[in-house]
Amino acid sequence: MSNLGLVDIGGTSIKFAVMKDDQLEKLEPVKTPQTLEEFYQVLTNKVDSMKAQYQITGVGISSPGAVNKKTGVVEGASAIPYIHNFEIQQALSKRFDLPVSMENDANCAALAELDSGAGRDVSSLLFLIIGTGVGGSVIINHQIWHGAHLFGGEFGFTLVDDKSTLSNLATSVGVAQRYNANSKPITNYSGKEVFDLADHGDTRAQKEVQTMYYSLAKGIYNLQYSFDPELIVLGGAVSNNPHLIPEVNKEIEKIRKVVKIASIKPEIVPCHYTDEANLRGAAVDFAQTYPKEDA
Repeated sequence: MSNLGLVDIGGTSIKFAVMKDDQLEKLEPVKTPQTLEEFYQVLTNKVDSMKAQYQITGVGISSPGAVNKKTGVVEGASAIPYIHNFEIQQALSKRFDLPVSMENDANCAALAELDSGAGRDVSSLLFLIIGTGVGGSVIINHQIWHGAHLFGGEFGFTLVDDKSTLSNLATSVGVAQRYNANSKPITNYSGKEVFDLADHGDTRAQKEVQTMYYSLAKGIYNLQYSFDPELIVLGGAVSNNPHLIPEVNKEIEKIRKVVKIASIKPEIVPCHYTDEANLRGAAVDFAQTYPKEDA
């Protein structure tokens, strides 16, 4: 099997790796450049180095934004505005003189879980990334479902009540914001600190944490009955909280007792990969993009 160069574009740093005999060999990351020309230079230098050292035959890229697989354009918006709204995939392929694939970072993480992580035994899953907001991915029959407007997997926009979205209510960031705003005087706790306060008996903290668990449970319940996936995988830093999935499952059981026709219990698991997910998923996406290439 040929070696594959991998790039994970982030708002603060760009990670690089080589997939060699199904093993991921990480390379030195670099700070994300401020301009497109610097960006081109950094990536071209790194890829040239990979070509010389590893004889890579292609490059798989994980990118922020709404990647249009048909046009090679990164649509939408992200923390790196200069990568958007032109045919960047073709431009990079020309500079590298190699085939290039690009996919959204959340979709890459989901593909990694499907290929060899928490979802390796299924063909359909939903992947929720719980961070500042709630993002994610929909995979059906091993393929990303992008949606008509490339908004497939943007679960954070869904409404939990009349005015609040899943991103507002189902994140530790939201927990901290609500707790701090309702404190007198106003506090500046992080989400983790509010969870710690809840563990130590702070009733206001417990209320906000419970709001998060219920909101996430309601969102997952709705998604299960919308897409009926085999598995729902949770990612993001909060997925490391050992209480998260048991508490969400408790809230789902309460919902199922009220909605008595709800016979399906969603199967929820934590993600397997963390910092490697986007790179590994970029390799899976490359293989799907160029199925006849020996990549």
